[in-house]
Amino acid sequence: MEEKLYFYYTNDLHSHFESWPQVVTFLENEKRQRIDQNESFWLVDIGDHLDRVHPITEATMGRANIELLNEAGYDLITLGNNEGITLPYQNLYHLYDQATFKVVCTNLKSLTEKNPHWLQPTATIQSKQGIKIGIIGLTAPFNAFYHLLGWHVEYPYEALDQQIEALNETTDVIVLLSHLGISEDRQIAERYENIDVIIGGHTHHLLGREEKVNQTIITAAGKNCTHVGEIILTWDHEQQAMVKKEAYAINITHLPKDEHTDQLLKKYEKEARDKLQQPVAQINTPLEVDWFDETELIQKLTHVLKKWTKTDVAMLNAGLLLESLEAGMVTHQDIHRICPHPINPCVVELYGDELLEIVRASCTDAFMNFELKGFGFRGKVIGKMVYDGIDVETDINHDGTPFIKNVTYCGEPLKSDRTYSIATADMFTFGRLIPEIAKASQKTYFLPEFLRDLLKYTLRIYY
Repeated sequence: MEEKLYFYYTNDLHSHFESWPQVVTFLENEKRQRIDQNESFWLVDIGDHLDRVHPITEATMGRANIELLNEAGYDLITLGNNEGITLPYQNLYHLYDQATFKVVCTNLKSLTEKNPHWLQPTATIQSKQGIKIGIIGLTAPFNAFYHLLGWHVEYPYEALDQQIEALNETTDVIVLLSHLGISEDRQIAERYENIDVIIGGHTHHLLGREEKVNQTIITAAGKNCTHVGEIILTWDHEQQAMVKKEAYAINITHLPKDEHTDQLLKKYEKEARDKLQQPVAQINTPLEVDWFDETELIQKLTHVLKKWTKTDVAMLNAGLLLESLEAGMVTHQDIHRICPHPINPCVVELYGDELLEIVRASCTDAFMNFELKGFGFRGKVIGKMVYDGIDVETDINHDGTPFIKNVTYCGEPLKSDRTYSIATADMFTFGRLIPEIAKASQKTYFLPEFLRDLLKYTLRIYY
């Protein structure tokens, strides 16, 4: 006799709630079919369900996201980096207190107290016909951030080595919920032959069909929940073995919205607006924002960043501020609207010649017009780089392009062999946008403050 096991999963919603009513419609349709056919199924999320870019998540610190998962009937989830490192310690510690699903994350530990009651290293579930399925969850080890918030994340292989053998002895099937990214998923599949399925996320990869590595299948459903994943495992009870593994990522954007979920989101939106209407500052004249100019607001924010971090130099890109502010009362909602990024301040140590190269590279049209995706940036383009602590003199080439004529610190040219402390946005420490910052050996992150927290402070002290 064969038995089919169904898993339906989401990953990397990033609080794109416009997709969620359609996700629920899809899940409800599939649940009805499985119930009608008396088949085993589970609903799973692979992390980054929340993102503080959205006012609902910002106002509730992610609690609304958990309520939505409860309402949809989820069974199992693991954490992404947006759950892990964009919330203050106490908010994460109590995030899942009211969850009606299991939270499985093998490699997350509290550094200051006993782990929260909801955090399980592994879980075992059982099918209608008695098949035991071991669940492991893993999240990405961004410990430079986690340690500042009071958490530690073990490296994936250390955690797997501790858990995999025990699960192999006590379960028939092993499923890994992996918020690690596609490269790590492939390496794990190569190394651990006992894992049957890796459900992935983090790198926003979309796999329409399963990818097979040895005996493991890997699957992922992209980002923002335009797709929902389906996994079908076929177990032969006579052979006591898995005989087939399938996985699909299904586009759900054409489906109608679940009415109850849609109404629930409208309720959350109203509550979020009301909560975020608290005043921050009163401004008498409009404060303009221009992604390609050094306006008063971005200049003052950059100055505050330098003072707050006590560095030699501060640099921020004008594209961080999305909209101008009208004269009158500025609220938390206004601040969130114009600076929605979950981006923290960061300090790096750079030599003078490295700083000079950054100044030169960032004045190009290619840099300013670059449409950055990810690393916490939720804007359109990078925009003009604005500095505090150095004076940058520019001129125009014969072809009309700008170039850096001179850069001075305290009235003197930058010294190539001197080390300068530079405050900036943490997004520049990732990827290859500014290699000198990304490869810097000394990086100090400031958590839990976002740049928008410094923007609030800037408005309060200057206006």
